[in-house]
Amino acid sequence: MELIQRENTVIAKGLRDFDPKHIFECGQCFRWKIQEDGSYTGVAKGKILNVDRDGDDILFRNTSVEEFNEIWYDYFDLGTDYSDIKAKLKKMDGYLDKATDFGSGIRILRQDGWEMLISFIISSNNRIPMIQKAIENLSREFGSYIGELDGEKYYAFPTPKELNMATQDEIRACKTGFRDKYIKSTTEEVVASGEDVSGFTTMSTETCRKELLKFKGVGSKVCDCISLFGMQKYDTFPVDVWVKRVMQEFYLEEELSLPKIREFSIDMFGDLSGFAQQYLFYYAREFGIGSNKPKK
Repeated sequence: MELIQRENTVIAKGLRDFDPKHIFECGQCFRWKIQEDGSYTGVAKGKILNVDRDGDDILFRNTSVEEFNEIWYDYFDLGTDYSDIKAKLKKMDGYLDKATDFGSGIRILRQDGWEMLISFIISSNNRIPMIQKAIENLSREFGSYIGELDGEKYYAFPTPKELNMATQDEIRACKTGFRDKYIKSTTEEVVASGEDVSGFTTMSTETCRKELLKFKGVGSKVCDCISLFGMQKYDTFPVDVWVKRVMQEFYLEEELSLPKIREFSIDMFGDLSGFAQQYLFYYAREFGIGSNKPKK
């Protein structure tokens, strides 16, 4: 990969396995929004970034080569060989062969563990636009102001101490719904213990899940999402309605509970479970597999 700086834009040439649409629309993140020109603007690591594709080049606007190497290289997991991961998954079966081709540009972002904890508590029984709005509201009301890009102001996700300043009613006013009590309880617990949730990345997957499940509002599926997207636990397998449908359509001969589907999938995909889940989830949702949605 070659990086070229032009004004406030870093042009990445030769960046393989990277498609903004696949990355930002595969269900792993909530702070990246598509713009009128088809690019995506988001907030991460206290920075604002716009990402677009121009032919084979990927454009990162509002950054520098130095900042790209310090922050975005790790955030976009560019040190991982996704071609190798896809090659291994393709050998497993024809379904994964198709799914990895369809979502060929997916990369699992290395997102902040604390932000993922609260974000996926909000995601429980919720729609993506509502999740995005709630997170945006919490950031605007209680996070720190970062700056402006293309006429829009952006705010960092609030730290535990910042969010702990909010009352439960104020959290609910940010359109979090019934999850307000879980957010307040979790925030108070994290602040009181002084625990660095992001440090859970150093734990084993089993220990990480055990610690996450202690927080109110964190069930098995939410726990797996936080573990995968915030703690880099790639040997876990979040099961939602789309994943259940695709597993039943392709792999299961009988009706199984969500925990059983999770167990079955981890046994099948092993250390690549999280990657397999992302490719299968994106493939199932976009094609409407197992639903009444017309297949593409």
